[in-house]
Amino acid sequence: MMEVVRHVVGPLATNLYLVADPRTREAIAIDTAIPSLDLVAGDLAVRGWRLVLIVATHGHWDHMGDDAAVSAHTGAPIAVHDADRGMLTDPKPLFAPFEIPPCVPAVDLAEGGRIRIGSIDLEVLHTPGHTPGSVCLLGRETGTLFAGDTLFPGGWGRVDLPGGDPVAMVDSLARLGRLEEDIRVLPGHGPATTIGRERPWLELVRREGRLLA
Repeated sequence: MMEVVRHVVGPLATNLYLVADPRTREAIAIDTAIPSLDLVAGDLAVRGWRLVLIVATHGHWDHMGDDAAVSAHTGAPIAVHDADRGMLTDPKPLFAPFEIPPCVPAVDLAEGGRIRIGSIDLEVLHTPGHTPGSVCLLGRETGTLFAGDTLFPGGWGRVDLPGGDPVAMVDSLARLGRLEEDIRVLPGHGPATTIGRERPWLELVRREGRLLA
């Protein structure tokens, strides 16, 4: 069983997710944008959960800005793909309206790795394109994909920022398009969708070998 709590936080309306096994009361936090600390602390206290991991789906400031504060408060380690590690240890945020504190990841979200909390098993999919180290977390048993900024309803994350790669994004989207159609997609911004709902244009991206205008 998996319980998911979603908050929309920060100036870019980032989706912060708390994911927990209510039986073991272990939880992970995904994309703790500023300001997430009070929300995370409040949810943990109300539900009696214990945070065991903080996940950054990628290194942009609107997805990791409160990692340092949440880690200091809970003792939970921070996880990110190694290719984006430097974006956390030495943040150089574009257009951020406030200072982004650095943090030190302790866990590498490598392709094929697993995040296990209680009965929940999330597989790490390395999906570069938005950033070199962008990842998605796939729960095959729960039919859930935490997609970060790789896949949104009707679109994908920007590839025109430093580290963006449109060719890599095509490959990543084509990969996600091959997942089961009933998988629920929980993106880094905006509402949830499903692979089936997005599959027509994902298949077109795969066939054309390019991002659509």
